[in-house]
Amino acid sequence: MRLLVLGGTVFLSRAVAAEAVARGHEVTCAARGSSGAVPEGASLVSVDRTGPLPDLGAFDAVVDVARHPSWVRRAVAAHPDAHWVFVSTVNVYADDATPGGTPANLPLVEAIEEDVDLKEQPEAYGPMKVACERAVLDGVRAAMVVRPGLIVGPGDPTGRFTYWPRRLAAGGEVLAPGAPDDAMQVVDVRDLATWTVTACEQGTTGVFDGVGRSMPLADLLAGCAEGVPADVSWTWVDQEFLQAQEVEPWAGPGSIPLWLPRPEYDGLGAHDVRPSLDAGLTLRSLADTTRDTLAWLEATADAVVTGINLDRERELLAAWHAR
Repeated sequence: MRLLVLGGTVFLSRAVAAEAVARGHEVTCAARGSSGAVPEGASLVSVDRTGPLPDLGAFDAVVDVARHPSWVRRAVAAHPDAHWVFVSTVNVYADDATPGGTPANLPLVEAIEEDVDLKEQPEAYGPMKVACERAVLDGVRAAMVVRPGLIVGPGDPTGRFTYWPRRLAAGGEVLAPGAPDDAMQVVDVRDLATWTVTACEQGTTGVFDGVGRSMPLADLLAGCAEGVPADVSWTWVDQEFLQAQEVEPWAGPGSIPLWLPRPEYDGLGAHDVRPSLDAGLTLRSLADTTRDTLAWLEATADAVVTGINLDRERELLAAWHAR
């Protein structure tokens, strides 16, 4: 198979290129090349997607992770006869509160068809992805759209999950945020990449959520702890206290990752993964993901880790116990 990966230098698109090379496919990565190297065995063609794509030849399949509608429209126009896998996001959904959501039962946000600077308008991310999805589904011979939730694993450039392997490796009393039964789900980047390449090989079509199994946060964190050689104890600190202490949710230097305000985000970590499993997605254990992410962190000096530091955690725990 001749595969065109639009990207191929960072996280998921790089994992897709690496998986395809490992299976013996001919892989071309079209990217600026400024964000990193493509996997060994893949070819890099330097492109600037703010302008027209060069003539890259014919491909059996295309994988794209772009968020700019104009970029996707130009790529679709250049390769309409290939089988496409477009990587979107669960941020296309207008409902983050309802558990059990799937592409069949969740409404979408209104599309934004023009390219928007996310530094000025971060809320445009989901609406632009809706426009990108439509360009692919309406413009190519056959396509699969994957809407990932929180993608985790080695190479994570966001730091949202890497907080937990690092923190668990330190051991001791761990601040667990929110309520133990809050639903949450993550998906390993390598599992998404495996599914994506298989979809290209098999010509899979349809729209699916790229998520892991939804489970209580207590179970998710316990599964992560199984992959770390350290002893930990959990102290659950409720949402009201965290908000009063001005702890941020989800991501950022003042955050505790994986914690989301409830009930407004009860659905974001509770998508129904069964349709995706039926379509070929396979999932590794949380322990394996955490173990491999920790190894990557220890080997990568500039790896991004977001979230509060140990001193801030101790301060919060002391305040919690002193109530």
